[in-house]
Amino acid sequence: MLDMKFLRENPEIVKENIKKKFQDHKLPLVDEVIELDKEAREAKQKADLLRAARNTDSKQIGMLMGQGKKEEAEELKKKVSSNSALLAELEEKENDLNERIKKIMMTIPNIIDPSVPIGKDDSENVEVMKYGEPFVPDFEIPYHTEIMEKVNGIDLDAARKVAGNGFYYLMGDIARLHSAVISYARDFMIDRGFTYCIPPFMIRSNVVTGVMSFDEMDAMMYKIEGEDLYLIGTSEHSMIGKFIDTIIPENELPKTLTSYSPCFRKEKGAHGIEERGVYRIHQFEKQEMIVVCKPDESPMWFDKLWQNTVDLFRTLDIPVRTLECCSGDLADLKVKSIDVEAWSPRQKKYFEVGSCSNLSDAQARRLKIRYKGENGTVFAHTLNNTVVAPPRMLIAFLENNLNEDGSIRIPEVLRPYMGGKSVISV
Repeated sequence: MLDMKFLRENPEIVKENIKKKFQDHKLPLVDEVIELDKEAREAKQKADLLRAARNTDSKQIGMLMGQGKKEEAEELKKKVSSNSALLAELEEKENDLNERIKKIMMTIPNIIDPSVPIGKDDSENVEVMKYGEPFVPDFEIPYHTEIMEKVNGIDLDAARKVAGNGFYYLMGDIARLHSAVISYARDFMIDRGFTYCIPPFMIRSNVVTGVMSFDEMDAMMYKIEGEDLYLIGTSEHSMIGKFIDTIIPENELPKTLTSYSPCFRKEKGAHGIEERGVYRIHQFEKQEMIVVCKPDESPMWFDKLWQNTVDLFRTLDIPVRTLECCSGDLADLKVKSIDVEAWSPRQKKYFEVGSCSNLSDAQARRLKIRYKGENGTVFAHTLNNTVVAPPRMLIAFLENNLNEDGSIRIPEVLRPYMGGKSVISV
């Protein structure tokens, strides 16, 4: 959420940013919110004058009563009573205006970083760098569920009966591999100085609206019926929410946390053939990383975060590349984002396995996450990145480690988590 003062003083910058995000339908909101803000400030000014007058008149009434001037005191009481009714109207008007302002401000996108490429959607994202050599073996690689089924590692039919489409049972060595990847990712991030955390898997609505846009909320979140609780779509939600309405001492920044959680997502919309199996699902597990830091440090942390994911995948011998997300592909709260994509030798192309985002002070402003330094209280910056989400990551892992006979190689770094196994046999 933008600072209202910034929008008031820089409406053309805000409008140009909306155009860069190809959200022209939001352009009228800028002028609308400026007018509402003007009305709200005028109402507040009038209310403040009435409050000051009420305080003065109340003291005067006391003096008059003490002097035995009862009639004059009664006349002044009538004035105070009349002003109190007007004050109540102004306060109600001010509250209503502020709610309308907040609702609009939460739909106006954050100002994107100047380095972000301009484009309408993810088809215009820009490749930054490739890591590792993409390799295609001289034998045919089956679809990932077929690889898993060959080693008795998945049961989709039973999952459909129990929960419907978009769910799965992982079995045997594949289930163990899934847990091994999570455990390895946890230790990888701990070794890089991050504090391990297991957060709540449900959050309240004020946290949901603090960490994401309304559009994201509608497309992703499952609400618990009859309660003010939502299932998290990623642990970033509850991890950033951990700092809601806090003032962090400057010397305690940055806060660097890595968290495990299950994730629950509606995943609305039509899914293509390559999104079957465990690619796009309603429930999965993930290791995440978040940072809360000072504003001048967020660009540095942004680069560190996505590099962590690249480094982890390379320790597993999986080729990856990074993509700079264009303006139209950025969610409204983000100022900059890098996607990490893994190589699929079956499809002979890369696909997304993680996303790193700098949200500047957008989440912090909504959730009142601040720090106290020499120059007073300032909104912090928040960042997040996927360490690894195994169901989708397993697709890349299986394809890049598949042997011709259907067995699966286990990279050395994962073997301690697999009981010393070097291969999953058919």
